[in-house]
Amino acid sequence: MGAGIIGVGYYAPEKVLTNADLEKMMDTSDEWIRTRTGIEERRIAPDEMDTSDMAYFAAEKALAHAGISAKDIDLILVATVTPDRPFPSVACMLQERLGAVNAAALDISAACAGFMYGVVTASQFIDNGAYKYILVVGAEKLSKIIDWTDRNTAVLFGDGAGAVVMGPVSPGRGILSFELGADGTGGKHLYQDEYIIMNGREVFKFAVRQMGESSLNVLEKAGLSKNDVDFLIPHQANIRIMEAARQRLELPEEKMSTTIRRYGNTSAASIPISLAEEFEAGKIKDDDVIVMVGFGGGLTWGAIALRWGR
Repeated sequence: MGAGIIGVGYYAPEKVLTNADLEKMMDTSDEWIRTRTGIEERRIAPDEMDTSDMAYFAAEKALAHAGISAKDIDLILVATVTPDRPFPSVACMLQERLGAVNAAALDISAACAGFMYGVVTASQFIDNGAYKYILVVGAEKLSKIIDWTDRNTAVLFGDGAGAVVMGPVSPGRGILSFELGADGTGGKHLYQDEYIIMNGREVFKFAVRQMGESSLNVLEKAGLSKNDVDFLIPHQANIRIMEAARQRLELPEEKMSTTIRRYGNTSAASIPISLAEEFEAGKIKDDDVIVMVGFGGGLTWGAIALRWGR
């Protein structure tokens, strides 16, 4: 029995902030944002809603899809750079609200690659038999750390949460291979002071190179080829970066998730939101080979090849 994903769920706040809305707030345009990023709109959480709230809504859906109770969960991992407060962790807050009384809980900070780090960490506990069911959540309220006068960053980010339940799956399914990495020398290119600060040119160059390389690396580790890939779920940061990864894998457009148009960059939440939405849309089926790949501040990156199904 390997470790795989047995339940998915996501949550996006109701408030939609369109490019047209941003045109009224700063010197930008819908055409400029769409052509350079692929983003048409993003979701913004209300003041009274925090990261733990969105994590809870996504987690409830993932548990329901998995068909297990919160009391069955052995560990909760929440990937976020926007916790409600420094401590207690979002994971502990989520544990209480779900009633997951048997679960250990901790947050993971790896920026936009955080969900990948969480899934890989969870798989180790399941593979070695220490835990059976693990809840992994990516949740962000990035709107609270955005400088809404900085048009270089304000147009990019949105709020939301995605969650998966991981557990043992039948032989040949689940996680086939992974790659995690970090380059702390690049930390100066993407970080939070009071607000998000980004050197877009440097991050773009890093991401285009790393997303493609990591995707190919996990396929090689799994003994697979580009032709074996049924669906690509890249971190939804920028359509040009995503397209570069798709082209490296020689995939047709319909085999790549592009939820960025509606949600923008939701950091650690972007891959699980995309995974859950594409599954609901019927684009991911049993025995499909999925590649998930992301990058983020740190600089960090992660990629996973998995075969879908229980």
